[in-house]
Amino acid sequence: MLKTVHMAVYDTFADWEVGHATAHLNRPLWQREPEAWQVRTVGATLDPVVSAGGMRVVPDITLEELSPADSAMLLLPGADTWVTGDLAAFGRKAREFLAAGVPVAGICGATFGLATEGLLDHRAHTSNDASFLAMSEYSGGTRYVAEPAVTAGDLITATGTRPVDFARAVLARLDVYEPHVLDAWYALYGDNDPQGFYTLAEYEQQRAVPETAARG
Repeated sequence: MLKTVHMAVYDTFADWEVGHATAHLNRPLWQREPEAWQVRTVGATLDPVVSAGGMRVVPDITLEELSPADSAMLLLPGADTWVTGDLAAFGRKAREFLAAGVPVAGICGATFGLATEGLLDHRAHTSNDASFLAMSEYSGGTRYVAEPAVTAGDLITATGTRPVDFARAVLARLDVYEPHVLDAWYALYGDNDPQGFYTLAEYEQQRAVPETAARG
């Protein structure tokens, strides 16, 4: 059964912050269940938006249409407009997801929106910096963790400078890869360790052998 991860899109969204996560969700290579995942975009409306990198995106569905029951996770990239409150509706949707037991992953400016919505008051979390979140006047400062990415149950938060760590947390929470495969994936993309590539290639080769034998 195809599982859908929904990614929020809005003007100035930081495309690079979610790129590793979305690319490897859509890429069946190395996955436990190849072809099981897809990513769909969600906008406030169906009007096109333009990312911080100048990419024009037409949302697949609207925020109003999005239901936690139809989703495996909500991804919230950073954007210049999180701190102005323009994206508060996405914060409210994150609350709806968490109340339904469906994971939410926010990075960079999106963590500010999660804080404003009160979703970080009682959960371990991280962001770009503790003082950045403090500007939201939230009450969860004592639960701030100075790490690239933090998973607290169904909520993932991350600093905008570590998109690979964010992706690793997303892929781990969704159980997209076997643990040793995810370790090799991070070695390659997070640590620039070529051994990670060879481990991944060996895994894919070993998995192909039984399939070849089955075809006779």
